[in-house]
Amino acid sequence: MKRRDFLSGTAATMFAGSSMAQTMMAEFGQTARPLWQAWRDRFVMPDGRVVDTLQGQASHSEGQGYGMVLASYFDDAEAFARMFQWTERNLAVRSDPLLAWRWLPDTVNAVPDRNNASDGDLFYAWALVRAAARFDNRAYMTRAREIAEALAATCIVPMPGAEGRTLLLPAQFGFNKETHVTINPSYYMPRAMREVAAVTGVSALAICAQHGEALLDQLAQGGLVPDWIDASPDGVTASKTLSENTGYEALRVPLFLIWSRIPRHLAVRRMAAVYARTVQPGVGVPTVLEPISGSVLESSGDAGYQAIAGLVTCAEGAGPGALIPPFTPDQPYYPATLHLFAMIAAHETLPECVPL
Repeated sequence: MKRRDFLSGTAATMFAGSSMAQTMMAEFGQTARPLWQAWRDRFVMPDGRVVDTLQGQASHSEGQGYGMVLASYFDDAEAFARMFQWTERNLAVRSDPLLAWRWLPDTVNAVPDRNNASDGDLFYAWALVRAAARFDNRAYMTRAREIAEALAATCIVPMPGAEGRTLLLPAQFGFNKETHVTINPSYYMPRAMREVAAVTGVSALAICAQHGEALLDQLAQGGLVPDWIDASPDGVTASKTLSENTGYEALRVPLFLIWSRIPRHLAVRRMAAVYARTVQPGVGVPTVLEPISGSVLESSGDAGYQAIAGLVTCAEGAGPGALIPPFTPDQPYYPATLHLFAMIAAHETLPECVPL
């Protein structure tokens, strides 16, 4: 079997469900291409650097990975190559295959901290896996395998007090303490972890994805999933030093679970209940909540957060058709990116939630 045939077959198996879903995905990839182009023109510099418009035009491994996932989905090989080349030149500066997490413009030392960010590495590897199949590029697959192996070796650790279970560290340094391990639940993207594992052979990622789903269920037993948690031999609690609210980080948890074809996960249902009682026409969508009571601490009118709320609500059975607003690039980088992700997730996993 030729490599191209193998990759294409693998991609078809991983990325498609029913024939109807496959058709919808293909149609959306074509009809929504102008939306991707609007995102690309707003947030991707000519050299391939993805900019975070609310953080001093900085760039992050997360943003490069997010942008490359979008470029592979919308079949934009040229934009993908630009983002890949910029990332390799500017963030692939560590002694291992992982990426430095942030690049700062207009500074003498653009990468002052060479620590990685595991979610950025994961999405970068996932983008490369998808692009290897879509663009028939052997080099992308080789690079994805290097990252997957390094990510598993560096950022997957035993869970304290839970024999046989593992955790995904947010980064190599700073989170694995003597008394506890600090974790960001939104760094788990089970679908990405499984697809990367399936193609690269790094099974530890798939196993960690399974453990992550169990962890998210454990957290949701007590309320909404917080932004940051501490895991120790005594159990799992909200972080004592980082955000203990359900905020801009944790908003990704239900989105990623739905995209991973787990729409009935308790963490999704918890968030759906909040949206059901708080989302109203003309009112901002909750973006920061107290996880136990569900009290709204902050809200936003950005369309991307409305898109997540629409998708999550629909996943709970409020369809047909999710109340996902039309995409607009006239919003910050983060909600704009999540907006496109929510639209893709609906087309890939929940046809009944595709906006009518």
